[in-house]
Formats: sequence, C-alpha cells, structure tokens
Amino acid sequence: MRGRHEEPIPAARPVIGEHEIEAAVRVLRSGAVVQGPEVAAFETEFSALVEGRHCVAVNSGTSALQLTLMGLGIGPGDEVVVPSFSFAATANAVRLVGAEPVFADIEPGSFCLDPDAVAAAVGPRTAAVLPVHLYGHPAAMDRLLPIAERHGLAVVEDACQAHAAALNGRPVGTFGAAGCFSFYPTKNMHSLEGGMITTADAELARTLRLLRNQGMEQRYANEVAGANMRLTDVAAAVGRVQLGRLPVWTEQRRANAKLLDSRLTGLHTPPVADGAHHVYHQYTVRVPGNGRPDRDCLQKALASRGVGSAVYYPTPIHRLKAYRGEEGAQARRWDLPETERASAEVLSLPVYPTLTGAELERVVAAANALGGLL
Repeated sequence: MRGRHEEPIPAARPVIGEHEIEAAVRVLRSGAVVQGPEVAAFETEFSALVEGRHCVAVNSGTSALQLTLMGLGIGPGDEVVVPSFSFAATANAVRLVGAEPVFADIEPGSFCLDPDAVAAAVGPRTAAVLPVHLYGHPAAMDRLLPIAERHGLAVVEDACQAHAAALNGRPVGTFGAAGCFSFYPTKNMHSLEGGMITTADAELARTLRLLRNQGMEQRYANEVAGANMRLTDVAAAVGRVQLGRLPVWTEQRRANAKLLDSRLTGLHTPPVADGAHHVYHQYTVRVPGNGRPDRDCLQKALASRGVGSAVYYPTPIHRLKAYRGEEGAQARRWDLPETERASAEVLSLPVYPTLTGAELERVVAAANALGGLL
C-alpha cells in the first residue's frame, strides 16, 4: 500500500503551466481570437515537424480526419480500411462522410494495422487506408504504402497519438496523402483542444482550408459547402508553447519508457519495431495469462497502491453498439484475433514527462510486486 502522505499517481497528467496561461491571456487581450495570426503561426511552426508540408489547423483530431476524407472526395459507396483496435474517432470519421469502415487486424507487437490483413481487406469499393500510429508507435508504412499504390488507394495517417514519431528517419504525417494530429489535453502536446492536417498537396491544403471555414477563402464568397471546424487563436497560442516544449518532453517520455523496460518484471513490455522511433503517448504492457480478469485485477491492485493506469481500448470498435449492427451480424463478420487479444490484455502505465523519479520508482515497485502474482 502507498505511504500515508503519498499522492496518487494519475494515469495521465496534462500540462497547463504559466507560459500557456500567459499565451492565452495575451490573445484574449488582443481581440483577434479566431482563425487569426496565432493559427497561421502555429501552422507554420508545426510544418517543421513534418518536413515543411502544408499544415491546416482545425478544432480537433476527429475534425482533421473527417475533413481530410471529405477533401479527398471519399463518401457514400466507398470503403476505408481501418483498425478496430483504436479510439472510435478513427471509424467515426469514415462514417461521418458517408463511407463505411472495413476493419482489419493488427500486428501483435506494434498494435498497428497488419499490412497482410489490409491487403486481404481490400475490395472493389475500397477507396482509402487509414492506419493509426497507435500509442506513439509508427505503423508499418513501408509495407502499407505499396499495397495502397498497387490498388490506387489514398492513405490517410491517423497520427493523433504520435507527434514526432518516425519510421526509418521519416516523420509520421509525411507518408500518406495527409496526416492528422490531435491536440487533446492528454496528448504528447496539446492546445486545450485542436487538430492539424499535414499534406504535401497544395491543392488539397486549399480545399481543406475552404472546408474548415464554411467553404470560404474570402468572406461571403463560398466556393464549396463547408463546415465550421476552425481553431481558435487562444488554442493555437497554447499549442505554440507546447510545440516548443515537445522535443524535451518526447525525450523524457522515451527515457521514462527505457527505465520501465529495464525494470519491469512479470509483464510484457512494449516492443519497438526496427526503424521505429516510438514517442510513447502510452506505455502499454500486456498482462500475460488468461486475459481480461488478470489485467483488470492488476489495474485495481495498482490503484489500491496509488498508481493510476488505463485500458486503451477495452472494446474494439467493431464490437461497439454503433458498429455491430442491430442483429449483431456486423460483429460476426470480422475475424480479428489479435485485436480481441489486445483488448483483453493491454494496460497503459504512467509514462508522461512530468513524472518524478520517485513516482517512477513507485510505478515499478507496485507493478513488479503485483505482476508476479497474476
């Protein structure tokens, strides 16, 4: 049990410091609070993270995914191959444009889309592949891109958990037609709430800027039917502060993960694929044994010792009510054994950069004491 004066260690700890507060206040006092100079500066600065690609700021990661699919012309009658082991927003974005998600299985190590499963899932209506760089580990883009090219498919990267991740030295968000990032408060960097789309295609970038702003480049000169998915300047100002701290935070996450790798026993620590630069949005272990009861017991026992943890994700998307169909027929369609196994075994331990050395020692001690009992 934890000591009498030890505070619980949360599973995640968003950072909102004085610099973020000062940036927000500065913008509020300026009066230019929506789609103004801070947003433009944030887009320019973020482009350095993705090899100078065009960046289009929006109000969430989900909006980034939805607008990108819209901008690529994907809609009713189309199918998009996605993982089921992800946050529901990945598939929601597909449904929101009128297309249908086709679920493919994941690789057991990275928790990302299995290229062989993607190849098997491609059909005559497939228009795109939407790999997720889950937990901060890059998907196998070197094997996914040839499949997409062979079938003439668009590739949209869900990089919402993978700011600054890379594969073979190439940053995520630069492989596909577009990359989509989230700035939710628990992400590796945040803007309170927000998202970013990255693309090398100038015409697509212009289309996305129209779509986020009611279809307008000039006021009242609507060119297409768009939406209101703009980012506020307050959010952009906070994002700029966080972006400046991202390199240091990323290295601290990686250092924390390295310590956990070397010290944890009785748990399956997260493997890293060759050439992958993992940024550890989550440090996700597997709990060996008979599946969900063991994992859930460990989570409860850790909580009793003041160590927070979280399960991302306990229910695969294809088994959520919104996707399984009224009679359950949709759920029976999918054969995703690695997805099902992961949902029963994964547990994410604290890894965020503001963990103290003492807190990391508490995480290790609690996990090791309990992991061997399962």
